Amino acid sequence: MSIGNNGYGGEVELRGLQKRFGEVVAVDSIDLDVVPGEFFSLLGPSGCGKTTTLRLIAGFERPSAGEILLDGTSLGSVPPDRRNVNTVFQSYALFPHLDVLANVEFGMRYQKTKKPERKRRAEEALELVDLTALASRRPHQLSGGQQQRVALARALVLRPSVLLLDEPLGALDAKIRRQLRIELKALQEEIGITFIFVTHDQEEALSMSDRLAVMNGGRVDQVGTPRQVYESPETLFVADFLGVANVLEVEVEAAALADACSIRVGDFALRARGGDLGVRGAASVVVRPERLALRPHDAVAGENCLPGMVDRTVFVGSNLHVMVRLAAGGVLQASIPNDGSNLDLHEQGRPVLVHVPPDALRVLAPSAPVDSSRS
Repeated sequence: MSIGNNGYGGEVELRGLQKRFGEVVAVDSIDLDVVPGEFFSLLGPSGCGKTTTLRLIAGFERPSAGEILLDGTSLGSVPPDRRNVNTVFQSYALFPHLDVLANVEFGMRYQKTKKPERKRRAEEALELVDLTALASRRPHQLSGGQQQRVALARALVLRPSVLLLDEPLGALDAKIRRQLRIELKALQEEIGITFIFVTHDQEEALSMSDRLAVMNGGRVDQVGTPRQVYESPETLFVADFLGVANVLEVEVEAAALADACSIRVGDFALRARGGDLGVRGAASVVVRPERLALRPHDAVAGENCLPGMVDRTVFVGSNLHVMVRLAAGGVLQASIPNDGSNLDLHEQGRPVLVHVPPDALRVLAPSAPVDSSRS
C-alpha cells in the first residue's frame, strides 16, 4: 500500500496557542507536542476548546496568539488547502450523486492527479478500509459505519501527514462505535499517519489513544498515556471526567514511611501511597471503584478499612455497582465483578467493611471545584 507517510513527518507542535471569540477565550495558551505516527486524542466536555484546537490546526480558524508547527514549519500563513493535513468530520459530507469510488477520487482532482492514478489510489484506499466490494454503491445505500469508512478513505487517499478527526464516531450507535474503534486504531497503526482525534467519549480516548490531553476551560489539565491519566490524575477535574472517581475530603497527616502519608476520614485513619504525599491539612483523595473490595462487617478489619452500609446496588451485567454509605460520612461506589460470589454483601442495608488499598488512594492538593459539565 502506498497510502500513509511511510514513517516520515506528521509532527505537530502547538506553542502558546490561543483563540479568542470576542471576550471569550476558547483556547487559552496551550502547549502540546504530537509525535509522528502517534494516535493522539483531545478529550473533554463541550466547550472545553478541543474542536477549536483541531480547527486551528486545520486552518479553518486563525490563532489570536501563539504558533502551530507541522514538521518544524510554521503554518501561520499557510491556507487550509495548502496544509498537509486532512479532516474527517462527524458529518461525513459524502456527495449523494457520486458512487463510493468517485467520492474517494474527488479530492485528487484538485491535486491535478491523472485519472488512471486517481482510480488506482482510490481502489487502494477502499481496499484499506475493506470497501472494495461496495465501490459502485451510492452513499444512501451504505450503513453509517460504511459511510464513515468512505470518509476515511477519501481523507487518506490524499496522503496527509496528519489526519484530524472531529468526533467521527458520534453519529453511530454504540455497537458499531465499539467495532469501529478497534478498526480505526488498527488502520492508523498500519498506515503510520499521525491521527489527532477529538472526542468527549472517555472510552474512545482510552481504547484508541497512544497519548491523550484532557482539556478543561480552554486549557490542558493533563497529558499522558491512557493508563497514566486514568490511574494517576493530577487534578480533580481529570479524576472526575475520566471514568468514575470516588472523591473524599480528608485531613492529611505525616507518616512514618517516606512513600506514604496518613489521612483521616472522620475518626478513621488510612494510609495513602499515591499523588501529592507532601500535602498537609485539608485535601482530597481519589480512588477508583474497581480498586475497592467489600468484606463482611464482622471480619477482621485490617489496614485501610472503612465501615459502612450498602445503600444501593446497580446491576450492569458484568459488574455490580455498589453504593456504600460510610460511617464517617459520604458515599463510596465499589465496582464488584459479577462472578456469583459473596452476593449477600450486595444486599441493601447490609453493614460491610470497605477495603481501600493504600496504593489506590491518590492525594490531591486543594483546587478549584470539579467542573461536572458533560457533553
